[in-house]
Amino acid sequence: MLTLARTALSPLNKKIESYGGVLSTDVVDAFFEKNQQRFLDELFEFLRIPSVSTDPENAGDVRRCAEWLIAHLKGIGLKTVELHETPGHPIVYAEHLTQDDAPTILIYGHYDVQPPDPLELWTTPPFEPQVRDGKIFARGATDDKGQLFCHVKGLEAWLATEGDLPVNIKLLIEGEEEVGSVNLDHWIEANQERLACDAVVISDSSMFGPGKPSITYGLRGLAYLEMTVEGPDHDLHSGLFGGAIPNPINELARIIAKLHDAQGRVAIPGFYDDVIELTDEERADFAALPFDESGFLKESGAAGLKGEAGFTTLERIWARPTLDCNGIWGGFTGVGAKTVLPSKAHAKFSCRLVPGQDPDRIAELAEDYVRELVDPALRVSVRPHHGGKPVLTERDAPTVQAALRALSRVWGTDAVFTRGGGSIPVVATFSEILNVPTVLMGLGLSDDRLHSPDEKFDVENFYAGVRASAYLMHEAGQPAE
Repeated sequence: MLTLARTALSPLNKKIESYGGVLSTDVVDAFFEKNQQRFLDELFEFLRIPSVSTDPENAGDVRRCAEWLIAHLKGIGLKTVELHETPGHPIVYAEHLTQDDAPTILIYGHYDVQPPDPLELWTTPPFEPQVRDGKIFARGATDDKGQLFCHVKGLEAWLATEGDLPVNIKLLIEGEEEVGSVNLDHWIEANQERLACDAVVISDSSMFGPGKPSITYGLRGLAYLEMTVEGPDHDLHSGLFGGAIPNPINELARIIAKLHDAQGRVAIPGFYDDVIELTDEERADFAALPFDESGFLKESGAAGLKGEAGFTTLERIWARPTLDCNGIWGGFTGVGAKTVLPSKAHAKFSCRLVPGQDPDRIAELAEDYVRELVDPALRVSVRPHHGGKPVLTERDAPTVQAALRALSRVWGTDAVFTRGGGSIPVVATFSEILNVPTVLMGLGLSDDRLHSPDEKFDVENFYAGVRASAYLMHEAGQPAE
């Protein structure tokens, strides 16, 4: 979570001068002002559907949510709206193709939500949306129904006023994001010709901070591994065998201690070979951001910062690879004492990867290094669990620049470029299969409590997001200079 001082939003009804071009946004602005309460009411309808994809008991609600979207998209005037079955929950696909020579933007989102548990920690019921202190509270408010709906209403504003769109639009809205998008990659690959576009736009993330809109142009990837060290074929008495038989837990701890050097760098040979280093411009941009490092530390609950030497906190969490032990177990962990020398010890660790690194290669390098370290009297195995490739989008790509201008216009301040420390696997899928840039235009805030009780989405951010989506289409539709 990033922390910075709150900045007042520019008034949403402020007259915003056009950057020039063929199509005026004045009429769209007027339509928005007239209909913003209706937009909010319709979002509430969307949020009331408990489309929890993880629970089989909610399967009917997930389908009902997809069908609600189908009806709504048809109602706002999209030319083609379809429901596509998968082995799991259905995919909603829609398109509105206007001109052969206009850019084509694919908007991705998801209509499924996380389980609301624990229910007792919600101030108000999770599927009964309410506005309190200028914030919409409901499950899915920011992840991802609220952010997705900004684009739906942005489309409606153009269709209701101009009768058409400045660009060609395609929408891909899935119902399984919260369960790993298990059927999405196959569907995208099977439909890649139909999904052909110039860029993908996703709003399923956060701005840099309140009043500070941003475009995320880089994401880290992931290699998740499990390591097991084995010794004797059964647990032994530590008094009878300790000191003569190697202890798998001791050995596992020794291996983990050697995964980093004294400077905080990952010690696996070849780990950094393919890293795309930050440019001087990127480092300067990061340094110029109003990042509150002391607030970041306070939110973490830690006593101090630590990481790879020679890099700032933002550089470490956005653009440097890492290795972290996520869990360790073995031997006796119950109440009281048991003097056991365990036969096995286990650990799980994850590597966050940056552009240039490949998760399969990193997994191989990690396994090779661990095998070199282990005592020959013991056996070690390293099992990959899952991974995802990092992504880097060109900052000067036309749709990226169009989104940057749109966000700047709406918020009345220059939008900034950021990277993300986490992973969004579908972004790599779009990059590999469709071979187009992905614009991560987050409209939420880092304190929106997604996946937690009292999930929220600021009403102002919802209204601003609708306008930003409409302006993005306008900016993307301008003739190239």
